[in-house]
This record gives sequence, C-alpha cells and structure tokens, in this order.
Amino acid sequence: MPGIDECLSQAMEIVGARGASLIDWSSGLALGTAGDSPTGDHEAVAAEATDLLRAAADSPTFADENDVRIPLQDIIVTGGRSYHLFCFVSTVFDSRLALHLWLDRADGNLAGARYRLQALAEELVLA
Repeated sequence: MPGIDECLSQAMEIVGARGASLIDWSSGLALGTAGDSPTGDHEAVAAEATDLLRAAADSPTFADENDVRIPLQDIIVTGGRSYHLFCFVSTVFDSRLALHLWLDRADGNLAGARYRLQALAEELVLA
C-alpha cells in the first residue's frame, strides 16, 4: 500500500499525466505534488480546486439518491487541451482529501486514467 509520494509517483505513470497532487480540501493545501502544475504553482491550484470540491461534495444535488451518506467518487473537468480528475479519498480520520490528476487530452485516456486514479485512492495509506 503506497504512501503519498509513491501514490503520486504512480499517478504520474498514467499515460498523459502532466501533474498530480493530494489536496486537503478542508484547508486548501496540497499535501504532496508531482509533475507540473497548470499554473506553475501547485499550492494555488489546490486552493482554487478546494472551492470546486467543497461545492460538489456539500451539495445535496450530487448526493446518492438512495443514501445521502454515500460520498461522491470523483469530479471530471474538461478543458480544451486537458482533463482534471479529482478523486475523493476515503479516510478513517476526519479529513477531506482528493487526488488531483492533470491529464493531457491528446495523449491520455480519460476512462483508463479515472479507473487507475480510483484504484490509487483506495490503496493510499496515510501515516
């Protein structure tokens, strides 16, 4: 089971990956980063992504229709040349974490990247 650095390293092995980070969206901080950042600043991206993650996760509109306690799995934002995948990470402690993968649209496979990022989120060990 990988820790943060190993998890991000494995995320960067996803075809088309340009950058990856683990975001604490309760504070807006990047707990770990790898690769490039869309703006050149991983911390700024984490802070900006926090608003998106909070809005989606806290909205009853996006809750599971059968059980509102089931959290969102992920968010996909598409841009002209890239995808941003945000995969929520379940933890045993009171924390709000998400893996962020910045994926090149021409080189990456969105479905494959989403599947792999979810697997990494499930395997992540936070010590």
